[in-house]
Amino acid sequence: MSVVLDTTPRGARRTPRRRAVWSVMSVRWAVVATILFFGGLVAQVAGAPTWLSWTLYLACYATGGWEPALEGLRALREKTLDVDLLMIVAAIGAAGIGQVFDGALLIVIFATSGALEEVATSRTEDSVRDLLDLAPDTAMQVDATGDEHTVDASDLVPGDEIIVRPGGRIAADGTVVDGTSDVDQSSITGEPLPVDRGVGDLVFAGTVNGTGLLRIRVTEAATDTVVARIASMVRDATATVAPTQLFIEKVERRYSVGVVVATLALFAVPLALGADFQSALLRAMTFMIVASPCAIVLATMPPLLSAMSTAGRNGVLVKSAVAMEKLADVDQVAFDKTGTLTTGTPSVTGVVPIGEVESVDAMLQIAAAAERGSEHPIGRAIVRAAAGSEESDRLRVEHFRAVPGRGVQALVDGRRVEVITASRSEVAIDAGLVAEVETGGATAVAVIVDDRPRLLIAIHDHLRPGAAASVGALARLDGRAPVLVTGDNAAAARQVGDEVGITDVRSGLLPHEKVSAITQLRERAGARIAVVGDGVNDAPALAAADVGVAMGGIGADLTLETSDVVMVRDDLSAIPAVLRLARRARRIVIANLVIAGTAIVVLVTWDLVGHLPLPLGVAGHEGSTILVALNGIRLLSRRAWR
Repeated sequence: MSVVLDTTPRGARRTPRRRAVWSVMSVRWAVVATILFFGGLVAQVAGAPTWLSWTLYLACYATGGWEPALEGLRALREKTLDVDLLMIVAAIGAAGIGQVFDGALLIVIFATSGALEEVATSRTEDSVRDLLDLAPDTAMQVDATGDEHTVDASDLVPGDEIIVRPGGRIAADGTVVDGTSDVDQSSITGEPLPVDRGVGDLVFAGTVNGTGLLRIRVTEAATDTVVARIASMVRDATATVAPTQLFIEKVERRYSVGVVVATLALFAVPLALGADFQSALLRAMTFMIVASPCAIVLATMPPLLSAMSTAGRNGVLVKSAVAMEKLADVDQVAFDKTGTLTTGTPSVTGVVPIGEVESVDAMLQIAAAAERGSEHPIGRAIVRAAAGSEESDRLRVEHFRAVPGRGVQALVDGRRVEVITASRSEVAIDAGLVAEVETGGATAVAVIVDDRPRLLIAIHDHLRPGAAASVGALARLDGRAPVLVTGDNAAAARQVGDEVGITDVRSGLLPHEKVSAITQLRERAGARIAVVGDGVNDAPALAAADVGVAMGGIGADLTLETSDVVMVRDDLSAIPAVLRLARRARRIVIANLVIAGTAIVVLVTWDLVGHLPLPLGVAGHEGSTILVALNGIRLLSRRAWR
């Protein structure tokens, strides 16, 4: 038994572990089969005893063919004829008429093409393992008496409190209850620099604490952390089958039966007409090999899986092969504003009392208390603005309710409080005062206490770096300019639209109105729409779109569930990049189908109307299979993303 010590400094960024190609089981079997094949070939050419070359060839059969034979038999038990079984039968038939070399060549090439497909799949599995390895196995839990205990991170439950010392890796998603520090979130969000985290801020499992001591209250069980949810989505994505592949597999089952029937006819009919047994069987076996749809079966999934793996390495999780195919069809992109085109970390830039207010600061504390349970960036901005006082923490909050597209409602020390976008308020507010607050693109938020407007808060957000460049890239890529759909006021929306180059700006939309806007856009322009958003307000629009894209994998659960694509890193340039990748994957799928179909038609025609030598048939058919597999997995390269 060997012991491997992890010498990586605590908290240091871990390098993703990629399995060597040799560690993939099918690769090892394919290599062994190839060695045995060439051993048999050398023995045959060197004039060694026939039994030696045959022994090596048959060993090649066993090592390269046992797995597809087993899969084929399993499929046969389920009354399905698999192409794997066709290949094995053809190879055995070749050996039966003395063409053991040709059968062994078929086995080697078939095993190699299968290994290439498994290598593509293993890359995505590696990304799952790397994600799960980010979170530490243990945590330092603090009990009610203040004592510290080392516990398994998997045993932590919401409400537990943990201590993370400087340089330590955070073991669970949670909220900071004491301390301040800088946290390296690059493993989750891709942010190049550590971010400041203090009381009330969210932190995530797998991220690295900086120089401060943090006390964190756990908010998610180990299976529900951002890292675990992302890993689960990646794992589920590899299990999906694209519509194109489903169609191919449906046709393949019938096609394979047809190949068997045609093979039997091609053997029986010439034999009945007086042809010799060996030549009739040889032609039938050659037909079975060249007519088998191996390359067609491999035409679709390797490119899509490779594209999904490459996108995942670059912070874009495509949740299924179906979603990857849909991405290739997107004609136009619609953006939300807050947290999507903007950073989603707005700040309070002004507070204006409405009427006679005893204390503006007291009203701000009441608003912050009501917003403590909110996930919206505006709510967090108000909480941060009131963070200098502990008054809001002492206020009793009951019956909290978030109203998507409007704001929040709660009882704060027994008083009915609404913190709501001013334009959405059902209580009359001075329009001139609202317009004054919204000057310069601010969002006006009203604080209403016991049905009386008491305060207007001006909220400013900041444009996300690279937003204008990404919008321009999408316009060039799609031939249609992106659209902005937001619940914010017209002035704020128009300013952001002008800054990023979007002319079609639709503002003041509630969640259900965003759905209507997307539907109208699709019907009017005849386009397939991708919607990019980040919060609960965007979830209905993401679900209604042809493709829903959630910005920031650390966003709301509902958005994560309703989206097809998750941008783990808040990088808008990844959106045109993943669209280009999806379109390239589709082009490769089409090219693969053309290559595979052409090879089958040419080789089958040659065998039927002429004389196709078995070795040439094997080389042509299996060569096209390998070509298709290699063509698909080249999307694993770094250049595919750039």
